[in-house]
Amino acid sequence: MRDIILALPKGRILNELVPLLKKVEIEPEQDFFDNKSRKLMFRTNKENLSIIKVRAFDVATFVALGAAQIGVAGDDVLNEFDYKEIYNVLDLGIGKCRLSVAEKIDVKKENFQNNGHIMVATKYKNTVINFFANKGVRAECIKLNGAIELAPRLGICSTIVDLVSTGRTLKENNLKESDVLLKITSKLIVNKISYKIMNSEISKIINKFSRIING
Repeated sequence: MRDIILALPKGRILNELVPLLKKVEIEPEQDFFDNKSRKLMFRTNKENLSIIKVRAFDVATFVALGAAQIGVAGDDVLNEFDYKEIYNVLDLGIGKCRLSVAEKIDVKKENFQNNGHIMVATKYKNTVINFFANKGVRAECIKLNGAIELAPRLGICSTIVDLVSTGRTLKENNLKESDVLLKITSKLIVNKISYKIMNSEISKIINKFSRIING
């Protein structure tokens, strides 16, 4: 039986994934739950299944390149990279949030509508450029991987695109949500080639998740 690697995102989504893993009878080794551990690859109770824990933005890349056969990634990541090597096989119904445009509260919308150009701080460059292009606006992106809400506050730009859950962080940084690009949940994804070569083994894992999600 060939080995399967499951790529999981670090952070908030992982906390929601842990109960799901338990329900599908996948039990990672103890180091997986240790936040102080520097390990990135973990054994499980399944002899042919290992887990890697990586940045949420990197899960799709590992799966697309075949380094991991299965993964969990949000719609934000899947939309940004749009890898053709990936099947999106199951909505897990977790990691619910939205990818939104937010602006300084005192900025007028017509500023960019008049000149057809907008400066945006984000890590979702492709998604943002396409979104504004469909509105006839040319978006110039300032690539930031964190603390994006600081950009308007420090005068880099007046608009950001980032993940929003409760909206509290926006309010605390004098920003208002003005548009939603995507409503997001986390998806179970598989590498297309691996799915053909290892269909039986991968299908068993997908079916277990599907039974839990769909009751």
